[in-house]
Amino acid sequence: MGRYVIKRLLLILPTLFLILLANFVIVQAAPGGPVEQQIALIEQGQAGQAMEKSATSNQQTYQGTRGLSEDMVESIKAQYGFDKSAPERFWLMLKNYATLDFGESFFKGQSVTELIVEKMPVSISLGLWSTLLIYLIAIPLGIYKACHHGSGVDKLTALLMAVGHAIPVFVFGVILLVFFAGGSYFNWFPLQGLTSENFDQLSLLGKIKDYFWHLALPLLASTIGGFAALTYLTKFSFLEELGKQYVLTARAKGLSERQVLYGHVFRNAMLIVIAGIPAAIVGIFFASNFLIEIIFKLDGLGLLGFEAIQQRDYPIIFGTLFIFTLVGLVLQLISDISYHLIDPRIDFEER
Repeated sequence: MGRYVIKRLLLILPTLFLILLANFVIVQAAPGGPVEQQIALIEQGQAGQAMEKSATSNQQTYQGTRGLSEDMVESIKAQYGFDKSAPERFWLMLKNYATLDFGESFFKGQSVTELIVEKMPVSISLGLWSTLLIYLIAIPLGIYKACHHGSGVDKLTALLMAVGHAIPVFVFGVILLVFFAGGSYFNWFPLQGLTSENFDQLSLLGKIKDYFWHLALPLLASTIGGFAALTYLTKFSFLEELGKQYVLTARAKGLSERQVLYGHVFRNAMLIVIAGIPAAIVGIFFASNFLIEIIFKLDGLGLLGFEAIQQRDYPIIFGTLFIFTLVGLVLQLISDISYHLIDPRIDFEER
């Protein structure tokens, strides 16, 4: 197993390289980069000044701006590093990333590392709570549905989960805001943010209440849209195991259903569920919660990445992409190791 872990760790490097290269090419080809945005901002400022001068001199027509000089445009390019060729910029980015130096944000005036560290607690907090809730609901529900396959409860929950899985997470978020956050109906929960303005002045108990009061709607939206797939995965994994010969043998020996289920079936059935943990966590953290942070204005990595995309803030875009990819690859490796620990018969080195 040790040799397999080393191989997987070594494969992380070329995987990160190819992902960064592909996204670098795509982003560079997209119009409206930071240089163009900065030029547009300067020209708008000049246009505003020209209009003010026109108004003070009682002129009736506006002549507009004549654009920026070539020297100023070149200065702006140098400010954002675009005075170098694309291959040179990519090579410099790789060298900096090797030391976890993600550069400085174009528009926020902070290093990307500081921004990621600053926003990380919000994303981790939302992701951990939503993942915990999803697993606490999905696994017991999946086991119950497998043991009562075809019952009324199984059919009813299947219908509800189908609806929940079909509706996008951001739609749930908007619905919850409209109904429970001061929209057209009730004003029970805050509209945005993770804490109140007077959070620092509250007692410890008050801070805990305030935190979960703000977290209630984002967690509900994330959980509703996220536990259906895991529930079905758990159910059909257990159904497959319940139909195998060793289960019939265990029942023939006089073991109770509880002993059969948790003493024999659970360990084998949970292998598939464990295999889906990395994908589930990555999906919850970096897909579902990405939208949740935007809708509820939670100041985490999702909102930071969204703002960076809008502003073409390349250092933040590639820095967050690097972190997300690295975390996903490490989680996948942890999943494989968990496979082997639960069932030593699974040996990835022989495959």
